[in-house]
Formats: sequence, structure tokens, C-alpha cells
Amino acid sequence: MARVYLEQVTKKFGAVVAVNDVSLEIPDRQFTVLVGPSGCGKTTALRLIAGLEEATAGNIFIGDRLVNDVAPKDRDIAMVFQNYALYPHMSVYDNMAFGLRLRRYPRTEIDRRVKEAAGMLGIEGLLDRKPKQLSGGQRQRVALGRAIVREPQVFLMDEPLSNLDAKLRVQTRAEIKKLQARLQTTTIYVTHDQVEAMTMGDRIVVMRDGLVQQVDDPLDLYEKPANLFVAGFIGSPAMNFIEASLVPRNGALTVDCGSFAIEMPQDLAALAKDWTGKQVVFGIRPEDIQDLAFARDPNPAWVLRAMVEVHEPLGSDVILYLSTGPHSIVARVDAHSSARMGQPAEVILDMRKMHLFETETHKAII
Repeated sequence: MARVYLEQVTKKFGAVVAVNDVSLEIPDRQFTVLVGPSGCGKTTALRLIAGLEEATAGNIFIGDRLVNDVAPKDRDIAMVFQNYALYPHMSVYDNMAFGLRLRRYPRTEIDRRVKEAAGMLGIEGLLDRKPKQLSGGQRQRVALGRAIVREPQVFLMDEPLSNLDAKLRVQTRAEIKKLQARLQTTTIYVTHDQVEAMTMGDRIVVMRDGLVQQVDDPLDLYEKPANLFVAGFIGSPAMNFIEASLVPRNGALTVDCGSFAIEMPQDLAALAKDWTGKQVVFGIRPEDIQDLAFARDPNPAWVLRAMVEVHEPLGSDVILYLSTGPHSIVARVDAHSSARMGQPAEVILDMRKMHLFETETHKAII
């Protein structure tokens, strides 16, 4: 097992900077997820660690060893790809054993490792089959098994679940997480799916345009986003953002959005007092907006009256698309809400969970 450390790593493809001066430490035995939109540099960062791309600048360490000039096969890593990359003419057993045979492991050791990994993954009965005889989920397990038998210092996973259907993705991501907890192998996992990142990662690295935006555990990332991008990327539906100004009114500081104004809690107002009279971006998550009829101990200063534009029942709750003046707001309310399309509704904003961001730098204020 080993930590992975990127020291001011940059990767350029001609004039395009795919990874921009990234310094990042992945501690030993941790499950770290790199997440971000397409083109943010997450897969390039993974390929740099694997040795499939050469860094333009900076250093990469696996354990205490500088691996910039070490060949991929000598880095003691195992990679699981999006497309499985199985040999179609080989059986499951041979696919899993192939890397060990290349390294001239004893036959008994190969057999032990393959059967042990197959047992972990529940594919003992598939060892004689060819990849074309397997479902997508089974092929993914074989690809994982091929990595496991290597017993590497580091697992690298590049969107390994993207080819699976929704139900199987949920099941397989839980299996991967349980497997990593059992093996205690340092794992770096790349995905564009923020739900996948939140549910799987011990720690999450959010990237954009080759830059690391924030590194944090899932809950802090959700509750304390460092900037506007992270706040909007993490969470589904995405956080609501409205341009506003902070205005003192009746002894309290209010968030004035033009078509409505909401009073801030005193403790948060104290943190934001330096922005009084200035333009800010007000943010609140859909799940922090509730139907007034279902609110416990509602604060009248936090009530908003709006028109329901769209009503989306999900069974466990309802997504409401609301409009108030020029502003559109998404709310996630109780499944038994009586709000309906084309009708006015009263909702309450939990301002204890509000966010404010600077308009120019997009950095978080609170």
C-alpha cells in the first residue's frame, strides 16, 4: 500500500493545458474520487499517475518513489478502464491470470489469486466463459478481478461503471466500496457523476479546467463549498443561485433579490456584515426549501410566495419549479405537498443553510 503525491504537476497537449499546476496528496489506503465535467483534466491526471501520459512539469510519487521516468508496468499499480479491455479470445480465468503469467508467477500462486478474487466478486462460476458470454456487470467484475489479482499498491479506476445501467451502477458502486474497505488498497477513482463521487469517496477532489477547485470529505463539500462552481456541481438538483444585495432592514440584514427579500439569521449576518450594501450571489439548495404546510416551527421572515411552473413527483418527494418575478427556483418538497402546476404556493427557505458568494471571484463568503 502507498500514498500518491502529485507535486505541481502540469500536462499540456500543445497549447491546451489539461492539468494545471496540480498539487495533491492521496493518503495510503484512502478511496479518493476525482470528479468534474468532461474536459476538466481528471482522466489525464489518472493517466499521469499510471504513466500512460508524461507530465510536462512537476513530480509524481507513489509511496516514497519518484515515478516520473518509471514505466507503467513497474509502477505497481492496476488500472480498471471504462471499456473493460478484456481479451475476447481468452476465458475469464485467463483474462484474470494474464498479467501474472507475464510476470512469471508460479502456477499455484496464480491459481490461488484468481480463485480468491473470483470468490470476492462472486464470479467463481464464470471462470470458463468468454467475455462475449457475459453481461456488462459480469465483465466489469472480471476487469476488477484482473486488477485485484495483481495485489498492487494503488488501484486506478477510470469511470468503470459508465457502461452499466442505472440499477447495476448503484449495486456495483456499493460492491467496489466494500471491496476497497476489505482490501485496504489506495484507490483513485475518476467519474463525472457527482452522486457516484459523494456515495463512494472518503475524500473528493473537484476539478475544473485542469485546476483543483476543492478537496474535502463528501459532507463538507456539500455543506461548505469553496466556490460557486463546486456549490453548483455537487448536489442534485443543483443549488439555486440568484444575484442579490445585502440590505439592512428593520434591524436585520436581508438578502434582497429584487422580487423578494429574505431575512438572514443573526449569526450568518455577522459573518457577512462586510458585504452590506454590496452585490453577492445568494445560493440555497432545493432540499432546503420546503412547503410551508410541512414546515416545523416556521419563521415568517423566511416565507416565499411563488408560482408553480412544473410539478415533478418522484414518489419519496416532489420537485417544484417555482417562479417569482424574473427568478426561477427549484424546491424539493414533501411528497404529500398540495402544490400544483399553475397555482401559487408558499414555501419556506431554511436560511440557516444559505450560501453567499462573491460576484467577481465566485469565492464563498458563507
